[in-house]
Amino acid sequence: MSAHLKQDKPDTANRLDQMKQGTIGQPIPRVEGLAKVTGTAPYAAEYPVEGCVEGVLATATITRGEVVSVDRDSVMDMPGVIAVIEDPRMTTRAAQGTANEAPQQSPRTVCYWGQPVALVVAETFEQARDAAKHLRVEYREESDAPVDPQVVDTEEQEDETVRQGDLARAMSVAENAVDVTYTTKGHASAAMEPHAAIAQWDGRQLTVHASLQMLNYNITELADALDMEEDQVRIISRFVGGGFGSKLGLSEETVAAAIAAMELSRPVRVVMSRQQVFQCIMRRSETTQRLQLAADSEGRLAGFGHKALVSNLPGESFAEPVLQSSHFLYAAENRELMLEVARIHRMTAGSVRAPGEAVGMPTLEGAMDILAERAGIDPVELRLRNIPDKDPEEGLPFSSHKLAECLRQGAEAFGWDTGPRRPRQRREGEWWIGTGMASAARVHNVGEAKARVTIKPDGTALVETDMTDIGTGTYTILAQIAGEMLGLDPAQVLVDLGDTRHPRGSGSGGSWGAASTGSAVYVACQALREEIANRVGIDETALDLADGRVIGGQTLVDLLGGKELGREGHYEPGAIAEDYTASGFGAFFAEVRVNHFTGETRVNRMLGAFGFGRVLNHKTARSQCLGGITWSIGAALTEALEFDPRTGHLVNCDLAEYHVPVHRDVPDVDVIMVEERDPVASPLQAKGIGELGMCGGAAAIGNAVYNACGARLFDYPMTPDRVLAAMPD
Repeated sequence: MSAHLKQDKPDTANRLDQMKQGTIGQPIPRVEGLAKVTGTAPYAAEYPVEGCVEGVLATATITRGEVVSVDRDSVMDMPGVIAVIEDPRMTTRAAQGTANEAPQQSPRTVCYWGQPVALVVAETFEQARDAAKHLRVEYREESDAPVDPQVVDTEEQEDETVRQGDLARAMSVAENAVDVTYTTKGHASAAMEPHAAIAQWDGRQLTVHASLQMLNYNITELADALDMEEDQVRIISRFVGGGFGSKLGLSEETVAAAIAAMELSRPVRVVMSRQQVFQCIMRRSETTQRLQLAADSEGRLAGFGHKALVSNLPGESFAEPVLQSSHFLYAAENRELMLEVARIHRMTAGSVRAPGEAVGMPTLEGAMDILAERAGIDPVELRLRNIPDKDPEEGLPFSSHKLAECLRQGAEAFGWDTGPRRPRQRREGEWWIGTGMASAARVHNVGEAKARVTIKPDGTALVETDMTDIGTGTYTILAQIAGEMLGLDPAQVLVDLGDTRHPRGSGSGGSWGAASTGSAVYVACQALREEIANRVGIDETALDLADGRVIGGQTLVDLLGGKELGREGHYEPGAIAEDYTASGFGAFFAEVRVNHFTGETRVNRMLGAFGFGRVLNHKTARSQCLGGITWSIGAALTEALEFDPRTGHLVNCDLAEYHVPVHRDVPDVDVIMVEERDPVASPLQAKGIGELGMCGGAAAIGNAVYNACGARLFDYPMTPDRVLAAMPD
C-alpha cells in the first residue's frame, strides 16, 4: 500500500514537533560512520567480483574533429590485453547528438581535448593503462575550435533576462553608484573518490556498481544509452565518496563498463584516473560578471544590474545560473539581469557544488562592500536596509526569510566592529589584519520522491529508497525521521539506500535530498501511524509513540502480532512552488591576515550564520556548513582551472596543481544555525543546507583582504601575486 502527498499548500500541521521520541535535530553520529572509518564500507570500485577484468579509457588528443579509425592491432599483442572497444554510446556527453549513433565503426565527433574515444580491457589495471597509452587513433582534426569565451559570439539566455524600470537613469542620478566587473575561474568538483563502475551481465540482467548521485535518473539514462528496458538494469551505489555535482548524471566510465561487460560476458571494472576525472568530467564555468548598484544617500538601492558571461560546449543546454539569488536577494525597482553563454570547446560545463550562487554571490557581495564604503555605511547595516519584504521581481511572498537574523546574530557572535571602517588599521609584524562579511543565499528546491518504510515483527523498522548518501548524512537523517515518527530509537531503524530495486527517491543534488526523500519517509510513516492508531482505536493525532510502544499502551511488537507492516510514501511538490519564493539565507564573517611583502593571505577565523528551516541533525548540518565554508576559502584564494589557450585542454589536472584548501588553510570556523520552521519548504519544515554554506563566503574573505591591506581585487581566486599587485603603495 502507498500514501501520496502532493504539497499544494503550506504544511502548518507541524507534526514532527508533536512527536515524543525526541530524536529530530539531535547530533546523532552517522550510522554508517564506523564502516567508513574502518574501511569496510565498499565504494564503487571495491566490490569483490570474481573474474573481474579491468578497463581503461583512451582519450582524444585533438580539440575538435572526428575519430576516423582506432587501430586495435596496435595494442592487442601487448601483455594481458583482452579487447579494444570503440562504441559511440560510451561518449555520453558528446555534443551534436552523436553519442547514440550506429554503426559502431562510424566516425565519432570529438568536441574537446581529453574526450574518451575507446576502452582498452586487460587482465590487470596496469596492463590496460599501458595499452590505452599506446593505442593508435587516427583523427580528422578541424582547425576552427574556439576555446576562449571572450572571443566568440554569445547566446542570451532569455529565461534569465530581466528588465524592469530604467537602470541607466537610476545609475546616472544615484548619490552612490557602483559599476564593476569581476571574473571567476572555473572549478572542479575534485571529489575524493574517482569516478568508477563495475558492470556484470548474465545474459538477461545488467548489474552496475557505480559512483552516482541520482539513481532515479541514472537508471533511465543508462537504459536509454544501451537501448534496454529499465527492468533489465540494476544500479547499486550504497556509498559515494563525494560528488559535488560531478556524479549527477552518467559519465563515460559507467557506460563503458556496461558495454564491455555485455560484449565480453565478463565483469568489467572501469576506474578513471585522477587526471581523467579532471579532464573529462564536468567543470564549473569560468565567469565574467558586471555589477551595477545605484543607491541613495542612505544606501537604499534604486537600481540593480547583474550581467554574466559563462561558457559551455556547442549543443549543451546547461548554463551556470549565476543570477539565481540576484533575482530576489535585494530590493531595487530598476533592475536589469542578463546571462549569456559562449560556445567553446572545453569539456562540458555543468553543476558543481552550489551552481550559480557559488560564483554569483561572491561578486555581488564584493560590489555591496564597495557600495557600503562609498555610502559610509556599515556593511551589515547596508544589507539590512535592502532586504525586500517580497520577491522584487515576481512579487511573491517569501516562504520564510532569516537574513536579518543571520546578519545580526552572526555579527554579535563574531564580534563585528560597527565603527568606521578603513583599510590598514591593524598590523602585526609583516601582516595586515582585517575583517569582512557577506550575505548568503541559496534557492530551495524539492523534487518528487518515494520511500518504503516497514515495521518488522521484532519492532524494528526498515527504510528503503534508491536515494544516495554522498557524505551528507542521508543514512542518519532518514533513520531519525522514521524513528521520530514511529517512536523508535534510530539504532532500531535500518536504512537501505542506493539500489534501483528500491522506490525512487529524489537523489542527492541541489541540496534537496533531505527535504524531498525525507518527506517521502515522513509520508510513509504517517500512513503507518494511521494504521497503528486504527488498531488501537484512537485518532492518529492522539497517538503517542516512544521507545517502541504506544505511550500508556501496547508495544509495537504486540500490535504487529508476528507480521510486518509496511507502507510506501510518495511525496510530490505541488502548486505551492508557484506561490512563494523559497530560499535559505545566511551571513559570513571573516578575519584574515595579509603579508605586506608577499601578498600571501591567511584566514584567521570565519563564522557562518545560516537559516534553513528545521535542523534535522545538528551534527550533520554543521558538518555541511563547515564544508561549504571550506569551499569558500578555496574559491576565494586557491581554486582555479587553467586551460591551454591553444587547445583548450586542462593543464592543472590533479590535486597537486589544482589547489583545494588543506588543513592549514582552514582556520577556526564557527557555525550558528538560526532555526526556523518553513511550512512551505516541505512537510518537514526543512530546507537545503549542503550548498548554502559556500554561497557568498568567498566575498567575506575578499572584503576582509581589502580591509586588511587596501587591495581591492576583482578576480577570483585572490592569489598572492594578484594581492601584491593590487596593494596601494
